[in-house]
Amino acid sequence: MRDSGSRGTLDDRERKDPSVLIDRLFERGGAFLGTKYPIVCGAMTWISDHRLVGAAAETGIFGLLAGGNAPVETLRQEIEETRRITTKPFGVNLITLAPNYRDHLSLVTEMGVPTIVFAGAIPRASEIARARDSGAKVICFAATDVLAHRMIDQGADALMLEGSEAGGHIGPVSLVVLLQQILFKVDDVPVFVAGGIARGQMMAHLLMMGAAGVQMGTRFVMCEECVAHAAFKETFRKAKARDAMATPQFDSRLPVIPVRALQNEGTIEFKKLQLELLEKLDQEMISRGEAQQQVEKFWMGALRRAVVDGDVRQGSLMAGQSVGLVDEIKPLADIVTELVEDGEREVQRVARTLG
Repeated sequence: MRDSGSRGTLDDRERKDPSVLIDRLFERGGAFLGTKYPIVCGAMTWISDHRLVGAAAETGIFGLLAGGNAPVETLRQEIEETRRITTKPFGVNLITLAPNYRDHLSLVTEMGVPTIVFAGAIPRASEIARARDSGAKVICFAATDVLAHRMIDQGADALMLEGSEAGGHIGPVSLVVLLQQILFKVDDVPVFVAGGIARGQMMAHLLMMGAAGVQMGTRFVMCEECVAHAAFKETFRKAKARDAMATPQFDSRLPVIPVRALQNEGTIEFKKLQLELLEKLDQEMISRGEAQQQVEKFWMGALRRAVVDGDVRQGSLMAGQSVGLVDEIKPLADIVTELVEDGEREVQRVARTLG
């Protein structure tokens, strides 16, 4: 069950100083992550490197290195560089569908990474056990209530609920529904939430609902420490929430995990690619596995062109719908301060409303 401190009545000290209450809301997630604030800087391929993760750790939040499909030695160097610039906790996000996934898992367990996040497809129970046996805490994504309980049964130490409002590869269900399906019903492990979150007020309400913490990605793209190309950030600054749209799937023979990104020429090219691959499937010129690999290869290359090279026309502009809430580039520490202060004010407002 959840700690009694996560849901309880206000004591006299909290009534006099509501800031004590938000500190109390931070406790469970912060203790799990080993951070001052239970805010996770989500793993973003080509973006979440040692510089961003190290800066996140130093501001009191939790950063995740993006394993993606990086060469094993590159990921090793990123872990070593992160440890060089901070002694505070951080984690590594592994994509279970990536070709290098098994080698990545071997690496992070050998290096004693303190927190391992499994993303992409469903990890095997043996893989979760391997991560835990290395001493790591394990966080698993859950897009349905059935999957949430399965991950817990297989040994997950915490869950991450990511709504379809998020950027990049997304699940089919909005965060609002996932909260009702899972957060309100799961007491066994800490539950972190993600998707469409960009403001401290929203963070405060999610914590009051029982979330252990929140994960944000799009918001942290807009920090000075993020290495994304200036043109990439400028596109984010100008974008509206409705501009971040999920890609369609034309045929079940080519299962495409939806990707939420800002619409540009690159998204049109992806639609054309799907139609070309389906035609090849019709003519038996390619296997389904090969077609799926070409889909993922497209996104990896397109994302690099946008993030690294600044090609905002043909590259992939993966962004959550919260992109409509961010319009300023500022230091990471200032973003964290703003989130916490806005969250505290919102808790104070709610406390006053409740008397």
